[in-house]
Amino acid sequence: MFDAFTKLVAQADARGEFLSPGQIDALGAMVAESNKRMDTVNRITSNASKIVTNAARDLFDQQPALIAPGGNAYTHRRMAACLRDMEIVLRYITYAIFTGDASVLEDRCLNGLRETYLALGVPGASVAEGIRKMKAASIAIAGDRNGITQGDCAALMSEVGTYFDRAAAAVA
Repeated sequence: MFDAFTKLVAQADARGEFLSPGQIDALGAMVAESNKRMDTVNRITSNASKIVTNAARDLFDQQPALIAPGGNAYTHRRMAACLRDMEIVLRYITYAIFTGDASVLEDRCLNGLRETYLALGVPGASVAEGIRKMKAASIAIAGDRNGITQGDCAALMSEVGTYFDRAAAAVA
């Protein structure tokens, strides 16, 4: 797992080059935006339980067969496993947001997840829909302009969306 700084330095070192002015500017912009990044992670983390619970509730309202007898989230044990998995995905997404790099999400969460779900008979399309619901809730919470570092957050919210999109694509 590399943060954005380590990744750029490692790449430049492998090529035997100095960081380019563009790379230095990009890292400088990331530092300048770091308070917004931390505000975003804090907001998502502080509301993680609500994000997961509401996304699951919306998913089960939309796909009631999941919680019906014989469904993949039927019984308390399976429901708990579903909520746990959604929370784990959300947690790794916050790590990616904080570092500005998706490698931790890819390496420690998504790598092999689709295959695991296939082996367990978990419907990947339903998991992906749950992740999309978490994405919408997370961006709504993180993008609320009250009580956070002021400034344009459009690029950061777009970045946040890409992490959720990667997770949804990995399980679908």
